[in-house]
Amino acid sequence: MAGKIAQKTLKNRIKCSGIGLHSGAKVHLVLHPAAPDTGVVFRRIDLPGQPLVRTRFDQVSDLRMCTTVSAGEGVTIATVEHLMAALSGMGVDNVLIDIDGPEVPVMDGSSAPFVFLIECADLIEQVAPRRYLKILKPVEVRDGAASAALVPGDGFVIDFEIEFANQMIGRQAASFELQPGRFKSDIARARTFGFVQEVEQLRALGLARGGSLENAVVLGHDRILNDDGLRYDDEFVRHKILDALGDLYLAGGPIIGRYEGRRSGHALNNRLLKTLFADQNAYAWVTHAKAREVQPSSQAADLGLRLHSAVAEASL
Repeated sequence: MAGKIAQKTLKNRIKCSGIGLHSGAKVHLVLHPAAPDTGVVFRRIDLPGQPLVRTRFDQVSDLRMCTTVSAGEGVTIATVEHLMAALSGMGVDNVLIDIDGPEVPVMDGSSAPFVFLIECADLIEQVAPRRYLKILKPVEVRDGAASAALVPGDGFVIDFEIEFANQMIGRQAASFELQPGRFKSDIARARTFGFVQEVEQLRALGLARGGSLENAVVLGHDRILNDDGLRYDDEFVRHKILDALGDLYLAGGPIIGRYEGRRSGHALNNRLLKTLFADQNAYAWVTHAKAREVQPSSQAADLGLRLHSAVAEASL
């Protein structure tokens, strides 16, 4: 392990509960430590056989207003992006997540509550090197004026630009290099947002049933309806960066390179990963930025879940 960054998992088990943004249903989560090369795996404990759901780009089944992963008909986990962003931003490689419903709780609409959970549980290093997805050549996808790209670079930078007709958003752009502590301070607290005139339409589609001023920034025609206003002056683009970070963690590991998003959303982010992995010359798995290329282990492919035999419990 000399010279290589180790994988990390939670030191302790921790749990929380909340309401699904789109389903409106109450759901409970328990985050467990997991063995090296497990990745991020959900277990639907409310379903017969407690099926496992892998968080991978090729397991995505729905991208309407959120990212949903699936292990087959009726076995889905919706709105994974905020939790995935927290796991990515805090450097968690391996975790088993028990969930008793079909959607991750929205909490306050950001990743901050999940960051708090991870900090309470604490992290431990594991006897296995961390695997990075190194971008070797530019890959881009487009949909009209929207685009998303991954290009070679050192470290991991997310560059995002949005533009809305709503005058309270307009055009916003931001760029962040994901360094230790930067996610928590600059991105994690950015909340999801929506427009009051779209609420009824979304609910007719079975979406946003759990949405409220407690878990989203809601914009009216000429003002923000939340009494506490914004957490950042450019909270809207920061939340899009948060979403992108969560979507990109479905690649199966942290990225070495630069992500460039222009009006991109969940669907385009997922198409970007599919396009990347379709070209074997566009990426390499490495143990650090200058390491040799490595292949996924059979343990990772088979999702060998070996929980630590003794864990302490921390609960909220």
